[in-house]
Amino acid sequence: RNNGYAISTPTNEQYRGDGIASRGPALGIRTVRVDGTDALAVYNAVKQSREYAIANNKPVLIEAMSYRVGHHSTSDDSTAYRSIEEIQKWTTDESPLHKFKMYLESKGFWDAEAEKTCLKESRDTVVRTMQEAEKKKRPHWKEMLEDVYYDMPPRIQKQMKQMEEHLKKYPDKYPLDQHQD
Repeated sequence: RNNGYAISTPTNEQYRGDGIASRGPALGIRTVRVDGTDALAVYNAVKQSREYAIANNKPVLIEAMSYRVGHHSTSDDSTAYRSIEEIQKWTTDESPLHKFKMYLESKGFWDAEAEKTCLKESRDTVVRTMQEAEKKKRPHWKEMLEDVYYDMPPRIQKQMKQMEEHLKKYPDKYPLDQHQD
């Protein structure tokens, strides 16, 4: 995905040449550049690329042109290197959701009533799912490190042992009853 910036440097200042896609042919790799904000274009590009890759047992480089609306990180203020108007344009007219909504409306598949119904059903589903999830016990604390390492490093084994001892020493300080055994 090419979102237009590497932290604060615009892509046109990062590369000599035309972005990432131009590197594929130089390496003998079939390359596709697609509007990453167009769901149907991305779907078709990936579908065709997958078919090619399977049929020819060769890779395909896909450069999906998109835009990072938010800041790069919590320490970044992207308004220092791009205008609020530019960002606003991408949150409205150029937004992937807006584009897809316009497409669906033009085909008669979507309207204000469908959107209202969809939003209500989505909110209801999210609330219901959260309520159900909150009733379930949380995973055992050890699970956060299971299936992370092929062979668990000794330092992590040591930390887990220390944690286990700590929890045994101070069981009243942690809501372990909310976790699976």
